Formats: sequence, C-alpha cells, structure tokens
Amino acid sequence: MQTIWLSGAEWLAVLRIGLGLWWLESWRHKDRKGWFERGTGIAWAADIAGKHRWGVVRTGFRRVVEPRPKLIAYVVVYAELALGLGLVTGILTPVALVAGLLLNLLYLVLMIHDWAEQGQNAMMALISLVALFAMAWQTWSLDAALGLFL
Repeated sequence: MQTIWLSGAEWLAVLRIGLGLWWLESWRHKDRKGWFERGTGIAWAADIAGKHRWGVVRTGFRRVVEPRPKLIAYVVVYAELALGLGLVTGILTPVALVAGLLLNLLYLVLMIHDWAEQGQNAMMALISLVALFAMAWQTWSLDAALGLFL
C-alpha cells in the first residue's frame, strides 16, 4: 500500500483518533445538567420515538428507556465519553469500535427521519467499521503497547 506522509497503519490510527475526538465532542457539548437533572435528552428522544413510523422503535423505547430515563441518560452520556477516551488512547479499541458502531446504529434508527443527524451517524458508523476491520489499534495505541488484540 502506498500512502503519502504516513504509513497506512498510521493513517488508520489518525482515523481512529479522529473518531474518538468526534465522540468526545458529542460528550463535551451535551448539556449534562439538562440530561441528568431535567431529563431533556431522554424527553427529546421520547418525542422522536413516540412519532416514529416503525412500531418496533416505539415499543422498544417504551419498554427499555421510559421505565428508567435517568439511568439511560447516564448510560448515553458516559458511553460517549468512554468511547471517545477508548478510541483516542487506543485502549480496548475493538470493544469501543463495536460499541460505537452499535450506538450510531441506534441513533440512526431512532432519528431515521432527521436528515441533519443521519450524515453524522452514517459516517461515524462507517469509520467504526473500517477501523474495526482494518484493526486500527495496531499503531499509536495502548492496545499495541500492551500487546492486546494483535
């Protein structure tokens, strides 16, 4: 593989780190007080799920999220932080990539009608998939330093 400036493995590390920074930005810009104290994030998602054209989304949201909105708010917010830190540092990278892919797919399905969000979720899912199958933790990662997943 020919590349410019960096090796292929290094470019994949750049892609992985960039995805991690994207997750960290998703975490950073969240109004955590609103999410945790006023339930704004879950209320917004409940509104979207309640109007969703797919019954499975409405039913799933009612069964999984509505009974435990505070817990799910903490899970979502801190999952984004954990994904970002894991991908930037390259620790447990395959786990972070699979978890991020699943979270992006959940966001994608929930917001299937919101085209503004679809590009972000589709691109983050694609990057996760490429980084996972290209084993983007081989360079510039704690996984590589510790000899994990090689």
